[in-house]
Amino acid sequence: METKKYKIVVLDGYRENPGDLDWAPVEELGELEVWDRTSYEESDLIAERIGDADIVVVNKTPVSAATMDKCPNIKAITVLATGYNIVDTEYAAKKGIVVMNVPVYGTNIVSQYAVGLLLEICSHYGDHAAAVSKGRWSKDPDWCFWDYPLIELYGKTAGIIGLGRIGRRTAEILSALGMKVIAFDSHKDDEGAKIAEYVGLDDLLACSDVIFLHCPLFPDTEKMINKDTIAKMKDGVILINNSRGQLIDEQDVADALDSGKMYAAGLDVVRTEPIREDNPLLKAKNCIITPHISWAAKEARERIMEITAENIRSWIAGEPVNVVNGAV
Repeated sequence: METKKYKIVVLDGYRENPGDLDWAPVEELGELEVWDRTSYEESDLIAERIGDADIVVVNKTPVSAATMDKCPNIKAITVLATGYNIVDTEYAAKKGIVVMNVPVYGTNIVSQYAVGLLLEICSHYGDHAAAVSKGRWSKDPDWCFWDYPLIELYGKTAGIIGLGRIGRRTAEILSALGMKVIAFDSHKDDEGAKIAEYVGLDDLLACSDVIFLHCPLFPDTEKMINKDTIAKMKDGVILINNSRGQLIDEQDVADALDSGKMYAAGLDVVRTEPIREDNPLLKAKNCIITPHISWAAKEARERIMEITAENIRSWIAGEPVNVVNGAV
């Protein structure tokens, strides 16, 4: 009996694989078509490119109820990421469409990147290296110079909001730097208690020299960093966010940076991406913004490719894994 050849379409594959990986693990599972980009907003082009595909692979291209209705052959959708809010999962479940994600792939690199943002704020490596390249050191009357205050982290308190996999890995790194680590999470367990001291949110805000956001985006966490919570923080606090841009009120954070209430912020995410030219954080004092690349190490993207292929393979076998909408 001949095995059915499924049609698989990747709608926005470029950021997962800009040329340094191979789609072979997915291609061996069906008739594969890969588009670098389609649309990051609702568009007729999305349905046009899906056509009669059985399996849709997306990263940030939305798959709405309307798109599903236009493409009745869709049987499974797998997202090249952990977040899956770009898919109407409830409607997919009603239509019997299985939606899968990649739940764990970048724990180490995202934690590494978060701490890297903090280290850049504390030492300004890039600024000082650029100054040396421009001849500042060779012309300096002294044997060294620095243009910014240098901050030692040893003995300071780091507060982590969200002590899941990434939060815990970050806590381990910060502990190795000699920092005291406290954490707020609505779900406490013994494993988390081994690497951080659980505290209430107000206590974390009041005691932390550095605050890391490693929590998911839910209605109750949206804009959780705002003028009211900032008022509860230490003067001169440092904020690190490479989780979700919507966790902070961008104008309130910009105001806190400009007033000096907040010493610095290291951000890899913003509310609207790509960043808008009128984003207030672009002109705020001591604000480092990078273009949502915490996840993008080749090793992490290789894991995404492997897990995505396994998602498809498991669905074909009738035993789908990493299902996020209950449509099994």
